[in-house]
Amino acid sequence: MHKIIQPEGWKQPKGYANGVLADGARLYIGGQIGWNADQVFEAKDFVGQMEQALKNIVAVLEEAGGKPEHLARLTWYVTDKKEYLAHQREVGQAYQRVLGKHFPAMTMVVVKELVEDEALVEIEATAAIPS
Repeated sequence: MHKIIQPEGWKQPKGYANGVLADGARLYIGGQIGWNADQVFEAKDFVGQMEQALKNIVAVLEEAGGKPEHLARLTWYVTDKKEYLAHQREVGQAYQRVLGKHFPAMTMVVVKELVEDEALVEIEATAAIPS
């Protein structure tokens, strides 16, 4: 279903893939932030909001008939690089609680702010769901 692409001789990435070759129906999931289904921020901290954003991605994915292992790409937009770096261990633990040990291609971009004032992170996703 998915093949991780790792060029020969490259150092192994930690927590992401350099490339994912996928087959199946494509699902493009718009940027998800750390609010719940009622658009309420229960978490005020980065890790809590990140975990909720990933749960939101999984909810959309499951609605389309997919599973976390069908994710091929994640793009993260964070408002505070230092906050992310200071909590990498907790980020990894939260990530694995929601997505397991599946690490698609990922990009992280630091942005000045997000449209929702309370949002600390926004994550968009692309999945390939097998036919």
